[in-house]
Amino acid sequence: MANIRQPKIWDESQNRVTPESVFLNRRQLLALAGVTGVGSLLAAARFSSQDGPATQPVRIPASLKDLYPAKRNDKYKVDRAITDEKLPTTFNNFYEFNPNSKTDPAVLAQKLVTRPWEITIAGLVKKPLRVDPDELQRRFALEERVYRLRCVEAWSMTIPWIGFPMSKLIKWVEPLGSAKFVRFVSFLKPDIAPGQHNKYYKWPYYEALRMDEAMNELALFVTGMYGKPLPKQSGAPLRAINPWKYGYKSPKSIVRIEFTEKQPGTFWNDKQPREYSFLSNVDPKVPHPRWSQASERVVETGKRVPTLAYNGYGEYVAELYK
Repeated sequence: MANIRQPKIWDESQNRVTPESVFLNRRQLLALAGVTGVGSLLAAARFSSQDGPATQPVRIPASLKDLYPAKRNDKYKVDRAITDEKLPTTFNNFYEFNPNSKTDPAVLAQKLVTRPWEITIAGLVKKPLRVDPDELQRRFALEERVYRLRCVEAWSMTIPWIGFPMSKLIKWVEPLGSAKFVRFVSFLKPDIAPGQHNKYYKWPYYEALRMDEAMNELALFVTGMYGKPLPKQSGAPLRAINPWKYGYKSPKSIVRIEFTEKQPGTFWNDKQPREYSFLSNVDPKVPHPRWSQASERVVETGKRVPTLAYNGYGEYVAELYK
């Protein structure tokens, strides 16, 4: 027993960093303040900083003004109201910038310089290259899609993302027949990202999908949300969104996309395979070792609702797992 490491709060796993009890306390604080609707959103914004960088509007660069806002693709309808922009940009997990439960990533992430930015595409492809996200936004037509977002911590939001299908970029770089997986790597800048000083984790953040998952029509490379480019705390300038999976399968601030033959490791699965599988599809029948996944708390209302298999996207993805 003497050799068992007792991690400090900032050393603990994703679900422990922002436990449900912390989230419930936030909701209770709003209730005590007697605010609902718009009032609650303003109160939620104050969790960031009343006058800090998190409250500053995202500006559209002059070179991209003709791309935003993007036209909505109404094929992907949801049965929930869109979450007010204040919440997903102030209540989110970005462990590079919130190394403990008291730190607000919306403030610390403002130190991240996202222009210029270079993404390396490598591995088993005919066209390895380095590309700026601005070029990708111009090369592939941007569209807006409203997706549900389900966190493994059992909370959820509904967000209008702007981006392009992952399949478009994959086809552009022409993977070899031996490429079976797509690996994503986030930035490594411990000088401005305090969470990356935590040696308990292996930085930079890395994730992966099977090739058939990455080619699925739902999988997006995202450059914006709510009609504007992504804010830094939400994964600017480029992140992934895979709405049928738990949120940590959608890596932020990507700098490398790599095609591999063998299944690569992923950040949370390597750290705690009992709690985080490689696939990590939303599944209400498979509980987390420490809580049920049968229901989720809708962030903007505080109400608990049943969780749907594949987060409600089974018609698009269930065939991948038969």
